[in-house]
Amino acid sequence: MTIRFRPLEPLADAELIHPWVTHPKAAFWMMQDAKLEDVEREYMAFAANPHHQAFIGLVDDEPAVLMERYDPSRLELVGLYEPQPGDVGMHFLVAPTDTPVHGFTRKVITAVMTELFDDPATARVVVEPDVRNSAVHALNEAVGFVPEREIQKPEKKALLSFCTRAQFEAAVGGAR
Repeated sequence: MTIRFRPLEPLADAELIHPWVTHPKAAFWMMQDAKLEDVEREYMAFAANPHHQAFIGLVDDEPAVLMERYDPSRLELVGLYEPQPGDVGMHFLVAPTDTPVHGFTRKVITAVMTELFDDPATARVVVEPDVRNSAVHALNEAVGFVPEREIQKPEKKALLSFCTRAQFEAAVGGAR
């Protein structure tokens, strides 16, 4: 299985990701009631923001992952933690499927982290998933994230967690 990423094109990809972000399994994405135009608008805003990028993950050349990268010192976590040079924020979402593959999401998050750490400027990845999202907490731990504390964001109570390059390498070893 090969996983590669390409930049999301907001207008061209909105139809693709709309069913992903509104699917019941994507409840923590907080776009359940979004219309196609809402998705277009949201990702056009990301595209216009130099501190936020979105990508489509292609698994064996088929779109299957939505990944966002952001500067947590300027978005999402401003005033909620002490940023360090090289911090990169991340969100990811796997497309819903009727035929789940065991271990697939773990391979995806490993590929996401590899992609982020392929940038030599990335020193640490920062995530802030909903405290109730136990599935993603387990995935995060599997790739080296260490929870620091709960924080209150405007839209949710989140578990602030960090993963350095060394923690990622130690967690996945040869699994990359």
